[in-house]
Amino acid sequence: MGRTARTERAGETRELILTVAERLFAEHGVFAVSNRQISEAAGQGNNAAVGYHFGTKTDLLRAIVRKHSEPIDALRERMLAEADGFVGVRDWVGCLVCPSTEYLAALGRPTWYARFGAQLMTDPVLRELVIDETFGPSIHRTLDGLNRCLADLPLPVRIERGDMARNLMVHMLAERERALAVGAHTARSSWQAYAAGLIDAITGLWLAPVTPAR
Repeated sequence: MGRTARTERAGETRELILTVAERLFAEHGVFAVSNRQISEAAGQGNNAAVGYHFGTKTDLLRAIVRKHSEPIDALRERMLAEADGFVGVRDWVGCLVCPSTEYLAALGRPTWYARFGAQLMTDPVLRELVIDETFGPSIHRTLDGLNRCLADLPLPVRIERGDMARNLMVHMLAERERALAVGAHTARSSWQAYAAGLIDAITGLWLAPVTPAR
């Protein structure tokens, strides 16, 4: 009984640290927040609580990404399983965008993960951490389907537009999350509506004409 209670308390403390760390990173920046500040904000008397439960700061960042990436991946797997054959670029773009927007909508308000993720994607080292944790089989299947639709697009253009599309998705999700957090006006009334606009924009990016090289 005593061991079970200690295990439960440790699990609750770990979850609290994850939530507090994600919020502080989103609001102040990953490199501006120390493990000590996280421990204090989580109400831990021991300033080494983060290290005790997670190890290094990188381990903490990885745990936060994993906490969210797994349910997002499950939503994408469900979309792929329910699809009656994706046939166009917009279908596959939707499979990239909608799992994240659906997940953020389900979390309620406030959320911090989109802003947290955007910060990691701008750092060359932390970006690799995100890729390691998020690029699972469902992402690869989606990208394979998208690439089949874009077979006539020159490879350099496809790579360039892939970078554009990824940045658009990552940073626009973060922008909407930020606006919601501060009570600013948003052009779309819901995450579902926002997803539709984002899918339209990314699809247009992929299908835009290519200017011949000179």
